[in-house]
Amino acid sequence: MSDVKEFHVGELADTMPELTQYTPSPFKKGRPPEPLQFEINVTAEAHDRQKKSGMVQVNIPGFSPVKLYCDEQTPVGDDTAPPPLAFLSAGIAFCLMTHLTDIYTARKIKIKSMKIEQRMKFQTNLSNMRDLGHTTEGETMGIETHVLIDSDEPQERIMELMDEAENACMAHHALRNPISWESRLVYNGQEVLKREG
Repeated sequence: MSDVKEFHVGELADTMPELTQYTPSPFKKGRPPEPLQFEINVTAEAHDRQKKSGMVQVNIPGFSPVKLYCDEQTPVGDDTAPPPLAFLSAGIAFCLMTHLTDIYTARKIKIKSMKIEQRMKFQTNLSNMRDLGHTTEGETMGIETHVLIDSDEPQERIMELMDEAENACMAHHALRNPISWESRLVYNGQEVLKREG
């Protein structure tokens, strides 16, 4: 028996997410000045204890489907993969980094180095209230993002870069603006609950 800890984040998948509750939208290339609209489709399945796996596909041509793994810490899980909120937090930081990188490349802004440090705060009564018979509640308390850029460019140009990137970042848009949402519960093939806002 090996003492090496197995830890999985993800891998390329050879199949697409198998969706049964909706039909994925076909990709439609935008024509300027229309914006490009796309979607990301996800299926997730529960396995033993807290292990989960998911299939993720961005519907823009050229993106491969990915299988991701998820778990929780011991003792509730086995710490074999990142927890869900790690993916959420990393996704927000990586999305902003994508836009910063894309914009400074397109605008020919010279950057020596760039780094994001980010903190998201959460709270839950999962660890203490359920044992007392209460329902579980959770909340996102806030996010702070620190973008560290070293450059010989004028300060104003770097501030413009930050402004444009934050306005372009779809993850930051979702944090700052109410977005439409819908959740459904399908129990034994029948929709028994639907909420939206």
